[in-house]
Amino acid sequence: MQPLPRLALVSAVLTCIPLSGASLAAQHRPPNVVLIYGDDVGYGDLGCYGATKIPTPNLDRLASQGLRFTDGHCSAATCTPSRFSLLTGIHGFRHGVRVLPPDAPMTITDAMPTLPQLFAANGYDTAVVGKWHLGLGQKGQKVDWNGDVAPGPIEVGFGYSFLLPSTNDRVPCVYLEGHRVVGLDEADPLFVGKRPEGFTGTVYPDGKHDRAAMTYYQSSKGQGHDSSVIHGIGRIGYMWGGEAALWNDETMADVFVERAVMWLGARPKDKPFFLYFSSQDIHVPRAPNPRFRGKSELTYRGDAMVQLDWAAGEILAALDAHGLADDTIVIFSSDNGPVYDDGYEDGTTVPTSTREVDRGHDGSGIWRGGKYQIYEGGTRVPFLLRWPGHVKPGVSHALVNQIDLFASLAKLLGVELQQDQGIDSRDTLAALLGEDPVGLPFMIEEAGTLALREGNWKLIAAKGKQQEQLYDLATDPGEQHDVAAEHAERAAAMRAKLEALAADEGGVRAHG
Repeated sequence: MQPLPRLALVSAVLTCIPLSGASLAAQHRPPNVVLIYGDDVGYGDLGCYGATKIPTPNLDRLASQGLRFTDGHCSAATCTPSRFSLLTGIHGFRHGVRVLPPDAPMTITDAMPTLPQLFAANGYDTAVVGKWHLGLGQKGQKVDWNGDVAPGPIEVGFGYSFLLPSTNDRVPCVYLEGHRVVGLDEADPLFVGKRPEGFTGTVYPDGKHDRAAMTYYQSSKGQGHDSSVIHGIGRIGYMWGGEAALWNDETMADVFVERAVMWLGARPKDKPFFLYFSSQDIHVPRAPNPRFRGKSELTYRGDAMVQLDWAAGEILAALDAHGLADDTIVIFSSDNGPVYDDGYEDGTTVPTSTREVDRGHDGSGIWRGGKYQIYEGGTRVPFLLRWPGHVKPGVSHALVNQIDLFASLAKLLGVELQQDQGIDSRDTLAALLGEDPVGLPFMIEEAGTLALREGNWKLIAAKGKQQEQLYDLATDPGEQHDVAAEHAERAAAMRAKLEALAADEGGVRAHG
């Protein structure tokens, strides 16, 4: 594997100390960690969280063998900030991280130690397979898709990388392995953005002028999925050339599973590993393999969720086949809450008189909102953790957040983070292992504005025309009754706390 450019620096600043309590001292080696990350998967999209129209037997089995969290969260209600926070332990709003365009540079800078670097510095093999959407290349420099595409995951701690570079609804519609586009024909070079002067390679239909080219299904008008049309699906942004390297949307899950399982099988047996399996499902355009069509009681979205469950099952089966399951922590979660019509007319959305749902299935469960929204359905997502022999199966109501995996897994490894590393990540290891029923005393949620959860109370900050709101989730889980006026003192105290947390460059961890 390629050496990590910043590994020596990270090793120097991540100081190892002995653990107590949930110590690894009695183990021959630290546990492997597999993080299976869904895309736009809502709290109510799994059977173990109440779904009745989507069969998810593999994830349900994972839940029955481990902990199912009812108050588990991503840090933001959109994907790029959540993924950024997951890997860095820093809230995306501190660095202006938002949903990225196809040609965005890397959002993770050299000054940010990362979760994969933490593992690599402590003797782990590390890999990312699947969706990236954290930018590639240097700021101010155009990515050369026909050469080495860097910096990227390799530069932030992953020893192996096989990527969907951005999202499946954005160009370029190619796979990236390491620093190189897979299967690229030099005679048909790949470009993203404006058509290069004198270009003579493959030209794709332009959905803005040729909607008939969108034969898979039409894009929703006015939502931007109508630039280059690849395999009958309109995308965000334009690409030119690279036809031989194009992915097939309907086999994408198969390709990612094959790469992940291959990597698991090829590793040295005596070395721990961290695998970040970042699925494109159930993000739009939803194009499940034909063998999954009709497997849910819904349409494309439900069938894509069945496909994601299959992918998770294949990874769990690979761990079993290689005798790794008992030594591996498996975590399943999602980057944000659910969304229905998100740019394509795929037949998912059937509005009701009260809220948008998917043919009688509500991906948010009892929670209000979903992707892009500051309400609970935007960040309260499935959160499962299995570690045989160490975590007692059951249900936890502890408040936990993905941003805290950095500090929590550092604690598990016996690593003490410096105060300027992963500044918003706090040690919640005891809650993650089922030893603490409470979890976080407070946390920040992000979606356009910020919100503060403190116990069952939730304050949503005012922004623009949106007024400040306060909800008591203990009596009003659907966030229907704003009680800011009735509890003015509580609202004022939470407002002051949220403002202080957001403004403090030292991060949330400095506040306990």
